[in-house]
Amino acid sequence: MAMQLRSGLRLVLLAGIMATLFIVDTVTNYEVAAAVFYAIVILTAAPFLMHRTLILLAALCIALTALSFALTPKGNLTIGLANMSVSIIAIIMTTWLILKMDAARQEAQDAQARLMRVARIKSLEGLTTSIAHEINQPLAAIVTSGNACSHWLAHDPPNLDRARQALERIVHDAGRASTIVARVRSLSRGEAPHKTVFILNDAVQEIIGVSRGEIERHGITLELELPPGLPPVHADRVQIQQVIGNLLLNAIEAILSSTNPVRTIHMASDMRGSMLRLCVRDSGVGIPVGIRNHLFETFWTTKEDGMGIGLSISRTLVEANGGHISAEPVEPWGALFCFTVPAAQQEQHP
Repeated sequence: MAMQLRSGLRLVLLAGIMATLFIVDTVTNYEVAAAVFYAIVILTAAPFLMHRTLILLAALCIALTALSFALTPKGNLTIGLANMSVSIIAIIMTTWLILKMDAARQEAQDAQARLMRVARIKSLEGLTTSIAHEINQPLAAIVTSGNACSHWLAHDPPNLDRARQALERIVHDAGRASTIVARVRSLSRGEAPHKTVFILNDAVQEIIGVSRGEIERHGITLELELPPGLPPVHADRVQIQQVIGNLLLNAIEAILSSTNPVRTIHMASDMRGSMLRLCVRDSGVGIPVGIRNHLFETFWTTKEDGMGIGLSISRTLVEANGGHISAEPVEPWGALFCFTVPAAQQEQHP
C-alpha cells in the first residue's frame, strides 16, 4: 500500500513538473528554451519507469515541446525553431543514453551472475568423474538390493514379499541415480538448483536408510540427535541429500581407516538463526595437521584410492543452495563436518 502511494505521488509530481514546463515554455518568448528541461524530467523518471513507459514519456515530452512552440505567441521564430530542435534532441539523447546505460548495467549483472556460477562449479571441471563419484552410493545400494533379491528368490519356498521389497528399492535407487546425474549436469552448466520446501530430518533419515546396512556391517554405532519440530528448509532436496550421503560415507571410511576401537558416528541437526545446521561427527582418523585448509579443494585427498572431489562437490552444492560447510578436528579422535541450509520462510498470517 505504501509503495503504491509513493508511486502515485511520483506520478502526480511528474505531471505537475511537466505541466509547469509546458506553461512556461508556451507563455515565454521563442528565445527561452524552457523545453530543454524535459530532459531532466526523463532523468528523474528513469529509475521507477519501465523502458516502454519511459519511451512513451519521452514521446509525450516531444509532443508537448512541439505544441508549446505552436502556441507561443511572440519572439524570434528562427531562434524558436532552433531552441525547439535542441530541446527535442536533448530529450531523445537523454532517453537513448538512459536505455543504453540500463542495457549495459543489465549485461554487467548477467555477466557477474555467470561468473558467480562458474566460481561455484569450478570444482566440477571433471564432470564425468564427478558423476561417477556421486552415483556410487545409489549404484552400491542397487547391487546390495539385487543380491538380497536373489537371496530371497533362492529360498525354498521363495520369499516373494522380501524379493518385491528389494526390487522396489532397486527402482528407487535407480531413479535417484538418474536424478543425481541430471542435477550434477545442470549444476555444471550453471543452472540454479531446483529448490523445494522439505523437512531436513526426513532427508537425513532417507540417506541413513540407504547406508544403514554398511554401518551395521562394520559394527559402527550410529547416534542420532534429530529433534522434531524444526522448521522446513528451502533447498534442492537431491543436492542436499548428496551432501549428507558424502559426509556419511566419509565418516564410515574415516572410521574404517582408524585404529580407534570406538566406532561411532553422531549426526545432529539444530537451528542457527535463519539457517538449519546438520553436523556429522565420527571417531575416525580425524583431520591431519596442515590439510584442513585443503579439504574442500578439487582433487585434494589423503586416501590412496580417493579422487578428492567428494568434499569439493559438497561445498559447491551447499553454497549453491545458500549455505555454508565447515570442518574441524575432534580430539583425541575424529572429525566434525557441519553444513547449513536456509530455513523456508513461513507465511505470516494476521
